[in-house]
Amino acid sequence: MISKPSIELLAPAKNLECGLAAIDHGADAVYIGAPKFGARAAAGNSIDDIAQLVEYAHLFNVRIYVTLNTILDDHELAETERLIWELYKVHVDALIVQDMGITRLNLPPIPLHASTQMDNRTAEKVKFLAKAGFRQVVLARELTLDEIKEIHDACPEVALEVFVHGALCVSYSGQCYASQACFGRSANRGECAQFCRLPFHLMDADGQEIVHEKHLLSLKDMNQLDLLEQLMDAGATSFKIEGRLKEVDYVKNVTAAYRQRIDEILKRRTTFRKASSGTCEYSFTPNLAKSFNRGFTHYFLQGRQGDVAQFNTPKAMGEEMGRVKEVRGNQITVAGVKPFNNGDGVCFIDQEGKLQGFRVNRVEHNKLFVMNRIDGLQPKMVLYRNMDQQFAQALSKRSAERKIGIGWQLNETPDGFALTATDEDGHVATRAFVIEKQLAEKPQEENIQRQLSKLGNTPYRCSGSYAIVNGFFIPASVLSDWRRQVIEELTRVRMANYPQEVAVWQPTEHAYTQTSLTYLGNVMNAKAREFYAGHGVTHMDNAFEQQPVDGAVVMFCKHCIRFAMGWCPTRQQGKSPYKEPYFLQSLDGRRFKLAFDCKRCVMKIVIDNG
Repeated sequence: MISKPSIELLAPAKNLECGLAAIDHGADAVYIGAPKFGARAAAGNSIDDIAQLVEYAHLFNVRIYVTLNTILDDHELAETERLIWELYKVHVDALIVQDMGITRLNLPPIPLHASTQMDNRTAEKVKFLAKAGFRQVVLARELTLDEIKEIHDACPEVALEVFVHGALCVSYSGQCYASQACFGRSANRGECAQFCRLPFHLMDADGQEIVHEKHLLSLKDMNQLDLLEQLMDAGATSFKIEGRLKEVDYVKNVTAAYRQRIDEILKRRTTFRKASSGTCEYSFTPNLAKSFNRGFTHYFLQGRQGDVAQFNTPKAMGEEMGRVKEVRGNQITVAGVKPFNNGDGVCFIDQEGKLQGFRVNRVEHNKLFVMNRIDGLQPKMVLYRNMDQQFAQALSKRSAERKIGIGWQLNETPDGFALTATDEDGHVATRAFVIEKQLAEKPQEENIQRQLSKLGNTPYRCSGSYAIVNGFFIPASVLSDWRRQVIEELTRVRMANYPQEVAVWQPTEHAYTQTSLTYLGNVMNAKAREFYAGHGVTHMDNAFEQQPVDGAVVMFCKHCIRFAMGWCPTRQQGKSPYKEPYFLQSLDGRRFKLAFDCKRCVMKIVIDNG
């Protein structure tokens, strides 16, 4: 019988606090940075913290994936190998990696997932990775639903992971060298300087300014909440939330929003199943607009869209609240239907296209009172709330509980009673207790059920299933002690039966998708060279971090400035009045030439040294 695909909600963790919150708010898996060698160098965690997270996660059948997704120098390989063994010993479920050299280390039997930094956008590449031993592949964010389905149809045995929410890299991941070229900080080494969030002037070939000081490479944030079912039908099974640098309130809100939507789909679509255990109850209503965002986009999931970038600002805009009706001194009247709160953070785009902000001191109906008059704020301007004070306060407290359903059975034995708990996954724990039996003067079933349901701070909740022997009186204190012992046993049973996946690593020799690798192959160490040579690659250039390349393309972008301006010769009717090639010019005078590969629908960015 073919098993149902399990649908995994994969949440980010900056640290242990965020990881625990992700689990409590409904994550089926959590990804977190190792002490070193992760693509977010600022989000490393100790082995002890990761071990604590693993222990808590596994009780709910939640998996923990650790990111080791940078490219490695030769002198880092031995330390990486030791670190992998340490992670294996604390029962991490998988590692997310970029550097193929890792597969040639002395590895424990731990599964590896192929990071999106590997630039996974074709069925051919995914097939290769699966044959090389990778259990899950993180696809490029730029793919459409049709492209994801094509990959799944060609590789149905491979678990496909897709990003569904959060910040977007404007370049294909793993193929961005702008930060390294301009600032000596490699995105492939976890030190991205966020070059794409900077302001630029857009210039034409004659030096004429087309656009003045806009964030022309800064994208909105991804939000696929309403396209999850289509992604399931396309063959994706792991839905990833971006945010290993985000704070705990973001993790709580976004994880809860996606958990609720996935559960709603799974209730209707019984051909899919949930990937972990327990159900969540929230003390707040999740709302994606209230967490950090630059405005939302489906990106290219439904094909090329006209509005994927946010040129005015790379900062969070938040939710649209209404328009300014009148400004009188420090009093602002708003035309809108959403209520403000005292202490809210509000922002707007001024007449020069700049983001401005202020804090609300006091609210009276549709009137906002601030400390001082807000310069640049005028009637008809749109107001956005980028900090909801009440919502933030709700998330600052314990805001969710996750519980595993259990049923109870109490049976009579020759010398006492046996109490059994059976959880939602079919795990069973039984304890027999020797006690003198005492006949009851009145029915006790309701009282016994009430005592067994008092599960307090345990990770369990009674599912309403009881089978209780009747006719005997058992003191409440005795039932409480029996309940505690059986729950402790059930937890031991659950942990002992956790389905830890193993993967035995052996060298493979099937052909790679190319026989020659440029700097785009990100080959930085001897083990990576050994891997590629073993798969038929005969020529390998050094990684860009080792040997910069004159005239190199430093970004490959699906986002296209020419399309955003309405000048695409393939998809639009508009014709540019400016002479190509176009250039981006940063505020410090650096120039970058734009090249347009219309056949592949990709914009390339090249450092202009001339």
